[in-house]
Amino acid sequence: MAESPLLTIGELARRTGMSVSAIRYYEARGLVDAIRTSGNQRRFLRSDIRRLSFALIGQQLGLTLGEIERELATLPRGRAPTQGDWQAISARIRGALEAKIDMLEQTRDLLDGCIGCGCLSLDRCALYNPGDRAARAGTGPRFLMGNRAGDFAD
Repeated sequence: MAESPLLTIGELARRTGMSVSAIRYYEARGLVDAIRTSGNQRRFLRSDIRRLSFALIGQQLGLTLGEIERELATLPRGRAPTQGDWQAISARIRGALEAKIDMLEQTRDLLDGCIGCGCLSLDRCALYNPGDRAARAGTGPRFLMGNRAGDFAD
């Protein structure tokens, strides 16, 4: 018996590990398109497994929903993406992933010291950020954002 080219929403949920409600949400956002039967039941193309799997992987990589939507919009509808399609996406998101890796490495390296948050709650803040000088550069964890303690010297 040949496999059906269409999947029910339950089958798609089992294949992707997503909840049915998540699939409906992604459908509403236009990441996948359901085909309606005469009884108004949803059916999905097998290629939607790959589209939703990319959404899951993208989330794990820290991509925003907007970034995931933009990338999926570049993929063809109605057929499985090719290796070339995936390589094009990979090339486009590589820079964003490298930036996230750099930020994570900086966080790891600075985690035991001051991250320049301006909280002044650590004993060592008097050494790294006396008088909350990091606040001069703006909000947020200034040292993780690329500033160094020497950037704030009086």
